[in-house]
Amino acid sequence: MRLARLIDWPLFEARFGALYVEGAGRPGLPTRLMVALHLLKHMDGLSDEAVCARYLDSPYVQAFCGESHFQHALPLDRSSMTRWRQRVGAERMEVLLAETLAAAERAGAVAEKHYERVTIDTTVQPKAVSHPTDSKLLQRGIEALARMARKHGITLRQSYRRVARAARREAARLHHGGKFREAEARVRRLRTWFGRLARDIVRKMAGNAKAKAASAETLGLINRLLRQKRSDRGADKLYSLHAPEEACIGKGKARTRFEFGVKVSVATTNAQAPGGQFVLGMQSLPGNPYDGHTLAGQIE
Repeated sequence: MRLARLIDWPLFEARFGALYVEGAGRPGLPTRLMVALHLLKHMDGLSDEAVCARYLDSPYVQAFCGESHFQHALPLDRSSMTRWRQRVGAERMEVLLAETLAAAERAGAVAEKHYERVTIDTTVQPKAVSHPTDSKLLQRGIEALARMARKHGITLRQSYRRVARAARREAARLHHGGKFREAEARVRRLRTWFGRLARDIVRKMAGNAKAKAASAETLGLINRLLRQKRSDRGADKLYSLHAPEEACIGKGKARTRFEFGVKVSVATTNAQAPGGQFVLGMQSLPGNPYDGHTLAGQIE
């Protein structure tokens, strides 16, 4: 309750108001509700589902979100938080970070002098994806192509979905048993089916401009996957179809030699303020750039 009184809630109405239009579609959810849920989400490191569950459990959370009476039903769907983030965008989301610092100043937890020196470091934000393997990636590609064909009404000679699942399981079993040559044979078979299916779809989609435009991004990823080799390195290596920004990053950690995710840069206060150390800026750095090249952008 004390924190709610320190935050300038009308500021968010003014900054995000341009994103909403009167009388167009379903009425938008209150801005304070969405901002408060995202502040709580990041304060405690919660998922969207967990912060929505906490809203129903705690009258303090509901008061923080602007409610005057206890609510027994959730006023939004969990997916509304994802759509709200997409609408607001990364640049406007920085308003939330800036207001946390302004609220800390009003509370006396941080002063102007604590901003004079900053500490900047990079780390890896792991993606919530399973460990990438060739057989798994090829099988996911076959499933993605089969879904694309079904969506656009394309009749396939064979979808290969059933045999691809069996080949992936067999490759995993053989790798686990140390029979690497037999496992690689299954992977080559998956790659053959994948290329055959991709060529079949591209031929039958040639006269459908609308389908080609709608599937251009997916087909681009499919072509990258068909061209890449196991020995490829760098930003062009594809590790996940639904998260193509994912990279294999080694930060010299003893416990984890490689991590699969996206490099992020974090700037914090250097001096220990009365309220602790405060985050001043964060950046996502797709492509695994060299740490020294990210310093100028983070300082800015």
